Amino acid sequence: MYEPNVVGDWQEYDEHAGLRVRVHRLEPAEPPRGRDDAAEGLTYFRVRVTVENRGGRHLGIHLEDGQVDVRIGPDGESAFLDWRNSQFIEGFDVYPLRRATAVLYGAGPEASLSQVDVQVQLRVDEEWADRRLWSGALGLPDGAGAVPCGTARDEGVAHQVSAFLRGRSEDGSA
Repeated sequence: MYEPNVVGDWQEYDEHAGLRVRVHRLEPAEPPRGRDDAAEGLTYFRVRVTVENRGGRHLGIHLEDGQVDVRIGPDGESAFLDWRNSQFIEGFDVYPLRRATAVLYGAGPEASLSQVDVQVQLRVDEEWADRRLWSGALGLPDGAGAVPCGTARDEGVAHQVSAFLRGRSEDGSA
């Protein structure tokens, strides 16, 4: 079964040698140009999406509005995304051993931010790459659900997400 990445994990793309992406630094933050009126009463957060080229040739990267979907809470409701304050990657050539980062500002009810899913679909050299999913929560450090080498995968955010997707509760019941 496909398991989502934990916020902070790198994900490599097989179809584009050396290309890897990560969603990281999911944290509370106020937008730099002021709050959007539509986000009144909601808690703002910021998340970064970094694209790194470890390959041998440059890649043209597009990560614009509509290519990132943020869902919050146990029901997977759409978060409010503040496009005016967000910074995207629009037609940028990422050369070998270089990175480009998009910064997105979103908002949602504070109670729903204990579960945040970010889905990213890059466009690389005018071709769509596969969608990738990262799961995390506001207030957790990056990689908090990552499993250290040699330990059993029986706790943490990644396990909880996997168990949920399999239709089980944390205690293992169906």
